Amino acid sequence: MKLSSPLADLHVPDGTGLPAAVSRTTHLGIGAHQDDLEFMAFHGIVECHERNDRWFGGIIVTDGRGSSRAGPYAEWTDDQIAAERVREQKLAADIGQYSFVAQLGHPSRTAKDPMRREVVDDIHAVLEAAMPRRVYLHNPADKHDTHVACLLRSLEAIRRLPAEHRPEKVYGCEVWRDLDWVVDSEKTPMPVSGPPGLAERINGVFATQIAGGKRYELAVLGRRLANATFSDAHTSDREPAMSWALDLTPLAHDDSLDLTGHVLGYIDRFRSDVADRISRFR
Repeated sequence: MKLSSPLADLHVPDGTGLPAAVSRTTHLGIGAHQDDLEFMAFHGIVECHERNDRWFGGIIVTDGRGSSRAGPYAEWTDDQIAAERVREQKLAADIGQYSFVAQLGHPSRTAKDPMRREVVDDIHAVLEAAMPRRVYLHNPADKHDTHVACLLRSLEAIRRLPAEHRPEKVYGCEVWRDLDWVVDSEKTPMPVSGPPGLAERINGVFATQIAGGKRYELAVLGRRLANATFSDAHTSDREPAMSWALDLTPLAHDDSLDLTGHVLGYIDRFRSDVADRISRFR
């Protein structure tokens, strides 16, 4: 498994040899930035936590250099902030008991350029070595440009795999736009309560981001609670915390499907659902 950037970092929390750590992976998250996995793919982390038969692995595409900084980090250089974000991600992997985390070290501009092949090549190399059963990606309705670009690069890498080696399930997850608006029957529910305190500990690792005045570690927990409470108006809460995802598996298995058409279909059906409800009670 060769990665193209000299800044790439590979970390195995339990010290297992890298080939074994990658190949045992059953659940894989591919995020644009350090902290994205913990916010969007916590379902996979929880499913594998304290298990010997399931392992969560992670890929972080970008180097973190463009992040905002304030407080104690206000005067830090790009090199300093990037190194600290790599360290934070490795600590999160340790707390979450990941099988491995690969930080690819690409600038955001590289991930967003469809003519640059490095990101797709690197993601494909990890996928080929891991062959996970489940993959967690950014969702195509996300409003962060780098998130959407990394989704596109990831989907291309998955489609490079032989059909029999592609993941059984591929999910598009919430970060910079929630998925509450998706018609209920098309939302994939992901219970994410997890062991007590795990989410708080793993979210709190990312001090470089929280210090900038963005309380991500609280906002993510609030979103999960809101999802659980507002998921059904007529029943008591069945889960204390919930994330929503889009099922992107058809896009991973059928190369002829178009991502734009797929996500606009969700929007069109949401529009029809709203219009129908209004018309029934007008």
